[in-house]
Amino acid sequence: MRTTTPTTPHIRGRWRRVGSAAAATAALLVAGFGTAAHATAATATTTHKVSAKAIAAQVAKAHVQYEKAGCGATPKKGFAACDALRVTGGTTAFMEKQAALKGVTPKTVKPNAASDSPTGYGPSDLQSAYGLTSAASSNGSGETVAIVDAYDDPNAASDLATYRSYYGLSDCTTGNGCFKKVSQTGSTTSLPSADSGWAGEISLDLDMVSATCPNCNILLVEAKSASDANLGTAVNEAVKLGAKFVSNSYGGSESSSDTSYDTSYYKHAGVAITASAGDEGYGAEYPAASRYVTAVGGTALKTSSNSRGWTESVWKTSSTEGTGSGCSAYDAKPTWQTDTGCTKRMIADVSAVADPATGVSVYDSYGADGTGWNTYGGTSASSPIIASVYALAGTPGSSDYPAQYPYAAAGTSALNDVTSGNNGSCSTSYFCTAKSGYDGPTGWGTPEGTDAFTG
Repeated sequence: MRTTTPTTPHIRGRWRRVGSAAAATAALLVAGFGTAAHATAATATTTHKVSAKAIAAQVAKAHVQYEKAGCGATPKKGFAACDALRVTGGTTAFMEKQAALKGVTPKTVKPNAASDSPTGYGPSDLQSAYGLTSAASSNGSGETVAIVDAYDDPNAASDLATYRSYYGLSDCTTGNGCFKKVSQTGSTTSLPSADSGWAGEISLDLDMVSATCPNCNILLVEAKSASDANLGTAVNEAVKLGAKFVSNSYGGSESSSDTSYDTSYYKHAGVAITASAGDEGYGAEYPAASRYVTAVGGTALKTSSNSRGWTESVWKTSSTEGTGSGCSAYDAKPTWQTDTGCTKRMIADVSAVADPATGVSVYDSYGADGTGWNTYGGTSASSPIIASVYALAGTPGSSDYPAQYPYAAAGTSALNDVTSGNNGSCSTSYFCTAKSGYDGPTGWGTPEGTDAFTG
């Protein structure tokens, strides 16, 4: 997260209406979308015949409270924060829809209280939204997606098992070789100290890989602190251990050291490295600004009656809360990036869901940052989703920097062009405002299948 001082109060304790999610949920019922597990949860008790109009009216009452995850505080120089937002209270649109189907009073999410079932998007929702249902079923075997985070999540393996079991995904355990957790030095026994906030981030990352690429192996590399150097060392370890796809759901303010960090930690030919664009609205952060990574912006993802079944816009909650974007102050522009308003590296390249109001379900049981099912948003969700799409697309060319792949597919049906919304105000419009074609907040758009993520 950048170190600029916000001009509005922090979102902690603020209640928000989720009107956009209300319309989305009504459309979901009409279009027939949803996960099998969600459908099971909805029909666990007697269902009632109810019109789409009635459900929309019920869902319109949805309101949530959310906050930065415990790892999201503004970092000091040379350190990074996670880009995760966690719903802590109120009634989500999904919960309102379930209540309407059952003909009961909706429950509420209470701060730091366990929920016994999901309250956000699940695997089949994400696979449907991004045209990945077929690929997620048949691709990914033998590929390893690495997640880089700081500190240890002692419950990572068991929480991952709970998430996958609920959604009917195959087991991914240490025992069967699917899941591995190591320190930044590669040790499986000498791990960093545990941290509740980063544990929530880790759960979010692991669950998004599971949701997007359920056949993939998962490598969790835990840095001993959130310093740029330790996180970068963890990236190197992930690559050393054979991961061809590495997600980084963290960031900090840009600095003159970034170009040296580029070559020390993020320059890995043949490896798809993704990084969150940030959660504080318009403005660049690092490592998303690295020319060697795929910078991932965030959208609000809503169901629709159109042929795709979904629509997206730039995620923005307020003037200081939304996807990051911008023109780097230090990193050189890669040759494959051709926008003319920014002479250096432009953020972002592509995007995926990040709005907490249309957030994703996560299971996390460690510490005070929420125990049980949570709904998360932030570009911490979009980065592992995109890393997993790369994995579904197959191993990158050995000499390639895969951040260039979406540019070769620019303007084609392989990407969903996001053309509405903004994440702030800026003198160069496309830096912060969506338009047809390339723009800063969403890059070239969101995945529609895997064709834009292969060489």
